[in-house]
Formats: sequence, C-alpha cells, structure tokens
Amino acid sequence: MRVVIVGGVAGGMSAATRLRRLNAEAEIIVIEKSGHVSYANCGLPYYVGGVIEEESALLLQTPESLHARFRLDVRVNTEVIGINTVKKTIEIKNLDSHSTNEIDYDKLILSPGASPVVPPIPGIERVMTLRTVEDVEKIAARVGAKPKSAVVIGGGFIGVEIAENLIHKGIQTSLVEATDQVLMPLDPELATLVSKEMTKNGVKLHLGTSVTGIGTDNVELSNGNIVSAEIVILAIGVRPEIGLAKTAGLAIGTRNGIKVDEFNRTSDENIYAVGDAAEKTDALDGNATLVPLANLANRHGRVVADHIIGRSTRPVKTIGTAIVKVFDLTIATTGWNEKKLKAAQHSYQSIHTHPSSHAGYYPDAQQMSLKLIFDPTTGEILGAQGVGRDGVDKRIDVIATAIRGGITAPELADLELAYAPPFSSAKDPVNMLGYVAENIFSGLVKVAQWDEVEKYVEDGYTLLDVRSVSECGRGIIPGAINIPVDEIRERQSEISNKKLLVNCQVGQRGHTASMLLRELGYSPVNLDGGYLTWINSPAANKTLITNK
Repeated sequence: MRVVIVGGVAGGMSAATRLRRLNAEAEIIVIEKSGHVSYANCGLPYYVGGVIEEESALLLQTPESLHARFRLDVRVNTEVIGINTVKKTIEIKNLDSHSTNEIDYDKLILSPGASPVVPPIPGIERVMTLRTVEDVEKIAARVGAKPKSAVVIGGGFIGVEIAENLIHKGIQTSLVEATDQVLMPLDPELATLVSKEMTKNGVKLHLGTSVTGIGTDNVELSNGNIVSAEIVILAIGVRPEIGLAKTAGLAIGTRNGIKVDEFNRTSDENIYAVGDAAEKTDALDGNATLVPLANLANRHGRVVADHIIGRSTRPVKTIGTAIVKVFDLTIATTGWNEKKLKAAQHSYQSIHTHPSSHAGYYPDAQQMSLKLIFDPTTGEILGAQGVGRDGVDKRIDVIATAIRGGITAPELADLELAYAPPFSSAKDPVNMLGYVAENIFSGLVKVAQWDEVEKYVEDGYTLLDVRSVSECGRGIIPGAINIPVDEIRERQSEISNKKLLVNCQVGQRGHTASMLLRELGYSPVNLDGGYLTWINSPAANKTLITNK
C-alpha cells in the first residue's frame, strides 16, 4: 500500500508517523512545498522576540531523521501541482530543479494548511506574514536590522503575540485592528483587560480602524492617522488552502474548507484531508467550522491513519479550546462566546467571577477573571473564558473537559479537584462557578449583567453598592448609594425603594446582601461579577463619558 501525504507539520506528520507505527510495510511518501516538514509553528513569534534563541529549537524533525526512525520518504521543496482522481496519481514539481513527474497512490492525505489573508491595500507588497520557518527567518532578519517602529495589522492570537515580541526587541510597536477589540474569541468585558495589559507594556492600539495604505516607512489608517512603520507585519487571519482540492473536483464545504466526513474522508473515498484546510464539526450545533489549532490537526491525522489501516475510530468534534500569552497575562477560551450565541439566537446565561489563583493567605495569589456561559434551561456548559496572571489555563482546561464529558454548569460544584494552599482554594474557582450557576439555575437568586445596568435604572431600580466606604471612594457606578453589607440591617430605613440592583466588588458580598434584603422584604437583583466586571466593560466607558 502506498500512502501519499501532501503537506507536513502537525496534521500530515501525525498521520505519517501513526501510519508507520501501525504498518511497518506501507510505503509512505510526504510531499512538502517548503524547506521544512516538521516544525513548531506555534513558537515562531517567540523566535522573533528572542525568547526562543535558536532557530534549531523550532525544527522538530528533518527528512533524514524521519527516514532513519520511520522510513518515511520525505521530499521537501516539492509542490503538488495536480491530482488525477481517476488514475489515482499526483503530479509533483521539484522547486529546485523545476522537473515534474507523477506518483500514484492508494490513499492520499491532504494537509496543505492555510494561507494568510492578504487584502488588496496599496503598498501591501511591503508587508510580511508569519506562517512558515521561511517567513520567520525574513522577519527575524528585518528585526535584527533594528528598525525603530513597527505596525502589526490584526489583533488575533498571532497579532498580539508578534506585537509583544517586537516590544521585547525594543521596537516601538503599534497594533491596528478593524474591530473594536483585540482577541475576538473573548467577549468585550474581558478583552478590555488584554488591551490594558498591552497598552501598559508599550503597544499603541488602534482599534476600530483599518489600514488603507502602506508607505515606505508608515501606514495610513481609515481614520486619517499616519503611523510610523519601518516594518509591517500582517496577521489578520488565514484561509484554508483548497486550490488542489477544487481542481481535483473534491467537495468544498460551507465554510470554504475541504468538506470531510467523521473520518476526515473527502468526497473521494481514497482521499482524506486534515489540518487547517479541512472543515471541522462544531460540538455545540453540529455545523461545519474552521478551527486552525495544532491539537486538532494532530488528532485528525491520527484518526485518518487509523481509518486507513482499518482500526475503529471516534468522531472528533471541536469545542475550540485555545490559549495565548500576552505579556504577563494568560488568556484562554473554550466553546462559544456570548457574541456567537447572540448571533445564533441561542438562549444562554453568563456568570462572572474574579477568584484568586490559589489560597489568598498563601504568598503570590493572583486574581483572575472567569466567565462561564451555560444554557439556562438544561445547564449545559456552552463556553468559558479566562484572563489572569496565574491559574487560568488550569481552570479553562477543567471546564473544557467538563464540556466534553457532558457535565453541566451546576455540576462543576461537585468536581473533586486537587487542593493545597499553594495550588488552589478549598473551593476551587471552578467549583465556585458551579455554586454560582446552581444558585441561578435553581431560581434562588436573580442576577443582572454589566450591560443591563442602564435598563434596570430606567425600570425604576435603585443602585445599591454594598462595598466599604473606602472602596467606593476609589470608584462607584454613577447614581449608586453606598451602604456596606454589614450595615444593612441597621440602615435599612435609608432604603426607600423595594427594587434594588445590588453590587459589590466581584459579586460575592452582593449575593450575601441580596439574600438578606430579600428576607427583609426587598426585591434585590445582584450585579453579576460586581463592580470589577462593570468597570472593565463598554457600559462603564459609555456611562463615565456621559457623566463627565
């Protein structure tokens, strides 16, 4: 049996090495257009910034090492220029000698990846993109020439990573993002935390504007501003490489990726597709989606190898779990965000907490911001987001596992998680999300979201801040009255309105106050996530500007 794999890196090499482990006799040929077949593309931005000092650290395997261990026939600098599905052959071109020839296959695996989106902007030929080892070599050489200024176009994962690493190199760096926030998988009240971290570390953010022209040493923005840029890096996203698949007559899916079944088999039963070029199945709604993540590519490569050999396989749907480092912050997400749920008209309930990474009395505890989104009828976890300096990865990984296992939001309270003061709290932040969800899901309490404050005020609610006087002195929602939670019993005569929107700093004291006020005959609603969630939200920005 001859298996030909088009493209290496995560998906292609995972399929190739798994095939060899399962079958010692199969002939396995890997065709790779670039000069490197197995490298850590997720580490490329950190080579630019010097965090990874040696390029060789990014190169996982070479054609020689792959042949020595797995007897793979790896051909780099070779491009597949055609597929004949009837004859079951591919036409390849050696990019060094320009010679061409045909190779026949029994099974063909397409792993061509994705290519950077490059818009038709005047001067776009000046920009550099970051996708391959060759790309990072060009950028590193340009950075080594010590430019004074740089512009990164795009505020996604790669954009914020490369901006951070340019700052590490002492380059004055601006980031331009057409939407009004960085990191679109985050909802805005958490994305604000990332923007503040980037600004604090020297990145000049230009949000809600786009690049309209690129000069020799600057870029022009749609708002008329001119930004200095001796180096320009484009990172506005990628699109699946589907050219080969289209010319071969393979079906293209609704998201403009290669359409595959649960075994990653294309519309031709002898051809598979994996990695960024192939569409995935969303675990929440079952629709096609594009998720360019390395762990999925590796998993699907393994699925394809198993299916070719005849082993039983499990369908691999995606919940889109991802993580990124931005200076001292960790940002992680899983599942759907609020924006996507609204667009799909899917009912949901959000909750926000701001716990410490471990027991507060143990040194170096760091506050994080967590958001959990669940179905208000079934309790199904729909998504989660986290931002903080420590402990975020652990909590989002637990929630991602809970989603995969079908654990509901209230059931997070039941998880028995490892605890000792240096690592967590007796009630882990994930457990606390479960407790909050259970209170809401059971109907015990009613909460309001940061973007509903204005509506509650219009509906006649009085804002009651139950924090200490000193806390309120550092900032308060305009129009709120302050009665600390411990003084409510003695000072309830000062509360003339039965309808109360209650807030504290993070929501916990607000919950206690709301329960007490309900017993005293009031109709309280607790502001979810408290003042800390509100002050980082677009609602606060709007309110504070209005009240200036």
